[in-house]
Amino acid sequence: MNEIGKAIVAIGLVLVVAGTLVMLAARFGLPLGKLPGDFSYRGKNFAFYFPLGTSILISVVLSVILYLISRFRK
Repeated sequence: MNEIGKAIVAIGLVLVVAGTLVMLAARFGLPLGKLPGDFSYRGKNFAFYFPLGTSILISVVLSVILYLISRFRK
């Protein structure tokens, strides 16, 4: 049970850091969620939003960061 508790705490810390980074990005005016490729549809009683462009951008940035971390750990 101790390992599960540590994993839950680690996941929580990662979520807090990610949330803080998103709030800082909004404060500095980065248009996350409003990039080209972010789809939104508003109907009469329905709204659909799919942030494809933002997801790709975040994926590329995280891939580069993790690649650099793995390069320097060797």
